[in-house]
This record gives sequence, structure tokens and C-alpha cells, in this order.
Amino acid sequence: MNAPRIAAPVTSAAGRFFTGVGLLLRGLGLYVRSPGLMLLGIVPALISGVLFVAAFATLAYFVDDLAALVTPFADDWSATWRNLVRVVAGLAFLGIGGLLAVVSFTAVTLVIGDPFYEKISERVEERLGGTPGAVDVPFWPSLRRSLADSVRLVGLSVLFGIPLFAAGFVPVVGQTVVPVIGAAVGGWLLAVELVGAPFYRRGMRLPERRSILKADRPTTLGFGVAVFVCFLIPLGAVLVMPAAVAGATLLARRALGQPITAG
Repeated sequence: MNAPRIAAPVTSAAGRFFTGVGLLLRGLGLYVRSPGLMLLGIVPALISGVLFVAAFATLAYFVDDLAALVTPFADDWSATWRNLVRVVAGLAFLGIGGLLAVVSFTAVTLVIGDPFYEKISERVEERLGGTPGAVDVPFWPSLRRSLADSVRLVGLSVLFGIPLFAAGFVPVVGQTVVPVIGAAVGGWLLAVELVGAPFYRRGMRLPERRSILKADRPTTLGFGVAVFVCFLIPLGAVLVMPAAVAGATLLARRALGQPITAG
């Protein structure tokens, strides 16, 4: 099936970026006003949240040892310079660990909560007039496709994470520019992952949804970066995940040229 190409709106890139941020806020509004959606979405996110908080806490606990392990060349340096380079290395570990944790959390949570998040996405679409071109998506094939796509996206995050980790050792740049790039990369990967359900419902796979989202990259980035930042806040991932699924449904409909307001 050929993916339709939707022309990006003729507005500034900054305006479209904040439009994407607004889609997350609208998803949050739909979520807060629907107690049923809240109950559907909180359990799988909570399970994943406990696992990933424990994993990140473990990384933070051992980060000094890891920093020393990757900087043996600094063993004979003066204490000041040795400590400085190892602080930079530790920050690089934590930064890339955060990027991988956020993307992996989303992938794992969507797999665990596939039927829950599918239902949230369906309810959002029902409120907006239904799903044009919907196809039947059996549960097990859908789960296998979701798992395969999630593995690919996590692999991409690792691929991008390696050079970002190396760049994290560059003084100043590693602590300023690299986190911004990491948020942009993580935001894009999150957006591509989160819109999976509405695209699957229309019979579209990962390459098609990626191609369609690229037609309005600033809006996609605005949504994804907003989600990424929320997920970095303690408990943010657990609380925001269902709202992110609702907002991603709005993003998918907008990218496909379909209405995102009721009536």
C-alpha cells in the first residue's frame, strides 16, 4: 500500500513545532476528562515505570565506576583534571542512559499495554468521526508487528546514542548541544513509536508512517520532544504515557489530513 503524501502546512517551522506541543496538551485534556482512559493506561505504564526507574537508579549508582572504566588514560593525571574528565564521562553515561531509557520505556510499555493503548487510540478516533480506511488488525499479528517495530526503533536509538555518547566528552558542547540533539533524536523516535496504533489501524507499517511524518517534521518533533521532556520528569512517563497515546492519535490524523476536532 502506497503511503499518501500530505503537504506540510504553510506556516513557520517554529509555529508548527508548537502545534506539535499543543497536540500533547490536547491529548492530556482528553485523558484527564476521561477516567476510563486513565484507568486503561496507568497500569502498563506503572509496571514499566518501576522496571526502568530501578534500571536507571542502578546506572546512577555505578556511574562513577563506569566513568573510571572508560577513562583509564586519566589515572596518572592530577586529581583536578582526572575528576573533571570523569564527571564529564559520568554525565555522558547518564545522558545517553536517559535517552535509551525513555525510548525503551515507550517501546516496552506499548508492547505490555498494547490492548489498553489500542483502546485509548480507538476511543479518541471515535470521538473524531471514526477511522477512514480501517482494516481488521488481529491481536497476535498486531503484537508481533508492534514488537518488531519497537526493536528496530530501540536499535536506532542505540545507533544514534553511540556518537552522542562520544560527543558528550567534549567540554561545554557535550553538556549543552548534545542534550538538545539527544532530545530531538529521542523525540522523533518517540513520535514514530507512539503513532503506531492509528497507522496499523489503517494497514500502514513503520516505513509508511515514518515517510508521512517527515512531511511535517517540525510538528512531529514538537510533539515528540514535549513527550520526551515529560518522560524525563520523575513519574512523568507513567502519568503522561496514556495522554501521549491520545496525542499521538491526533498527530497521526493531522499528518493524514483527517479532522482532529469533533463535529
